[in-house]
Amino acid sequence: MLMRSDRSCLLIVDVQERLAPVMSDPRRVIHGCSLLMKAAHRLGVPVVVSEQYPKGIGPTIVDLREWMPPEGACAKMHFSCADDPAIMERLNGIGRPQLLLAGIEAHVCILQSALGLKEQGFEVFVAAEACASRRPASEELAWARLRGADIPLVSLEMVLFEWLRIAGTAEFKELIALVK
Repeated sequence: MLMRSDRSCLLIVDVQERLAPVMSDPRRVIHGCSLLMKAAHRLGVPVVVSEQYPKGIGPTIVDLREWMPPEGACAKMHFSCADDPAIMERLNGIGRPQLLLAGIEAHVCILQSALGLKEQGFEVFVAAEACASRRPASEELAWARLRGADIPLVSLEMVLFEWLRIAGTAEFKELIALVK
């Protein structure tokens, strides 16, 4: 099952001011999410952003705000995006069957969202290079559980090349510079 830009939606989960800095590798997550958001913008892939309890954890980190959708982030209290009615309304309204997840924390909100969204009938992928938890051991447990649920873990380059599908285009030349 290949990811296709015309069938995909990018879901950035909880990359927030007070949460991102305490992750095991915050720069990796921020860089990965930024790259995915830029590529999505360039290729017309809709982006949905969630924020877990923004009153307490703060808004999405400033590095990503430039690439957020015009309607802004969806505030949530549920750990799983699949349990939040506003997020589900937005995702269902977009009408794309493939969801690519990135963000934090891998073993909580990413894991629960991926499992719940798959249960709701979406084809779910997780960009492992753009996710983190506070402890690497928690990430490894999340990856094992996702693999057991047949939810593919993908790299940033896998996403870009599958969304692009062909070399030599203006989009290819622009986006390949992001991974070099």
